Amino acid sequence: MGRMVEGLAPEYGGEVVGVIDPQSPRHGGGPNAGSWAGVDVAIDFSTAASVPINAVALARRGISLVIGTTGWSTDEAAVRAAIEESGVGIVAAPNFSAGVVVFEAIVAHAATLFAQREDFGAFLHETHHRAKADAPSGTAILLKRSMENAGFNRPIDVSSSRVGFVPGTHTVGFDGPAESVTLTHAARDRTAFARGALIAAAWVQGKRGWFTMRDVLGITQGR
Repeated sequence: MGRMVEGLAPEYGGEVVGVIDPQSPRHGGGPNAGSWAGVDVAIDFSTAASVPINAVALARRGISLVIGTTGWSTDEAAVRAAIEESGVGIVAAPNFSAGVVVFEAIVAHAATLFAQREDFGAFLHETHHRAKADAPSGTAILLKRSMENAGFNRPIDVSSSRVGFVPGTHTVGFDGPAESVTLTHAARDRTAFARGALIAAAWVQGKRGWFTMRDVLGITQGR
């Protein structure tokens, strides 16, 4: 993801000035290194363990954040506190694909409609490449929460598959006695996530507070 962000950054008026990654020849030091003086935004596609360390330190230096890493929700309170104290902006999302953000809004609206049909059940299945560690995905968790917040209070069966090189496919279904309705988003490659992160990085500059990709794209439906 980092290499994709760097390759696409010029299209969005940005430049990657360095990376925080001890395994990379471009490693510029940790979040407190002098290398990051003057940096506007840090984009994080690292690991769950790294987020609370790097995000807090970078925010305190006045650097806004775009975080696409998942699995760090237990440390969210500490990151939120750092964002509040520092006065910077953050866009945190389990999926930066613009299509997924719109898909979530569609799923939430469908959940509102099917919540009124007690004879319909719901399921959610996601498929990712075999190297993805977390299951269900952060996007699947987000979709399930959106369905519940939209009023679907019956059980939602969630399942995952890890196979091959699938960038990411999420299917939501509503099944009744004699018919089914399914909604699917399928990523063709991972550049959609990098492009979304760069859009968010440009958008968050000069803003203060905690935002999601819905804020970036101006989508309010289903809130």
